[in-house]
Amino acid sequence: MNFSNWLYLGTGIGLGIGFCKLFLQPAESPSIPAQNAPLQPETELLQELKQTQLAYQQAREMSQFKAGFLARTSHELRSPLSSIISLHQLILADLCENPHEERQFVEQAHEKSLLLLKLIDEILNVSKIESGRNKLDIETLSLTEVLQEVYNLTYLLAANRNYPFSLSLPEPEICILADSRWLRQVLINLIETTISQMQEGNIYLSSSLASSDNYVYIWLDVPTDAVPTNEPINLMISANQTTQKNIVLPPGMKFSLNQSLVELMGGKLEILPFPTKKEETPQLTRWQISMPLMTPEDESLH
Repeated sequence: MNFSNWLYLGTGIGLGIGFCKLFLQPAESPSIPAQNAPLQPETELLQELKQTQLAYQQAREMSQFKAGFLARTSHELRSPLSSIISLHQLILADLCENPHEERQFVEQAHEKSLLLLKLIDEILNVSKIESGRNKLDIETLSLTEVLQEVYNLTYLLAANRNYPFSLSLPEPEICILADSRWLRQVLINLIETTISQMQEGNIYLSSSLASSDNYVYIWLDVPTDAVPTNEPINLMISANQTTQKNIVLPPGMKFSLNQSLVELMGGKLEILPFPTKKEETPQLTRWQISMPLMTPEDESLH
């Protein structure tokens, strides 16, 4: 091989090495100055975190509430249905002593059927509101007017049974956001349930502003023995109650429905121990309804 061939070979090898370095070198991404990168302030991150935690807590509470409501509702529906089945089994097995007893069983089964139908209707009413088919009319209400009207509609029922019923009105300027019809109905239901269950004692209806100033508490303090327990209370139905309108719902079921209605209005219904001193024996239990308070911001939107 002559000198020119060696020269061409060396030149080719050099060009090959140069091209390899050029094409195999990793591309460097252009650096972005740190000061130009969009950074979210720490305060905004903390605020978003708090809002997320609050939304999660609210969703968890609502899930627990619905699960409890479904359990109580299923239990209340099962009670009259079981009675209907048992009465029909007695009749079909010819275990009635005479036609008169058989007729009594048929009447009892009919009354239980009406109770079951009323329970289903009440559940459907709440379900329609929750699904949006029946709209809630949330408006600004004077708390004084609401409590006074409820008291006027129920105090005679307490007076007829010699139960003292006291009302303490709030400041006239206090307003809440609620559906007028359903809030009044919830309060009337609670009072009627109390009167039907209590044996003696007093009833107190009052209110108080919450410490957060975003809610107002409506308090109904009643004798402890008048508060329904978790177990369903089977009210006796007289023989002349043959229409669904006259059927009385069990107190436990009424409480569950009222609790659901208050939740749909943005409030909360709870059963709390009456605040007493340590040495005192509590004789009262408190129904507490928390409703959104009308704020200046809300007022500007109306």
